[in-house]
Amino acid sequence: MTPLLLTDIERAIRSSWSAETCTPEFRSRWTTDNPARDQCGVTAMVLNDLLGGELIRGEVHVNGERVDYHWWNRLGMGVEIDLTREQFGPEEIVTEGMVIARPPVAEWSRLREEYELLRNRVAERLNRQQAAVSATASRQPS
Repeated sequence: MTPLLLTDIERAIRSSWSAETCTPEFRSRWTTDNPARDQCGVTAMVLNDLLGGELIRGEVHVNGERVDYHWWNRLGMGVEIDLTREQFGPEEIVTEGMVIARPPVAEWSRLREEYELLRNRVAERLNRQQAAVSATASRQPS
């Protein structure tokens, strides 16, 4: 089986975002013009499912006041991956993050449905991609 590349995972995640996968209380402000908006928590969890590593949470500040939190991932050797950083406008400043322990899914009340929907969409896209790669490889002469 061909290994997945980070670009494959990123493409699958980005193409799986929708209003249904973003933070429910902000769903009305989600648009295709800024698809990363309010997707950070579920995206960080799905990426953690696929690649492991640590979950990082920073604060989002506007005019010096915390207005929200932002989540991203840190893999081995300190490599940070933030697939939703572009959601923020110039007035929104994300502070340095800290490692947050991953809560067991059974304890989630907020974002559980959104996480499961995104996780399932991403898995489906990655499985389809793997099947297509395998089919192409099997048609190649040895």
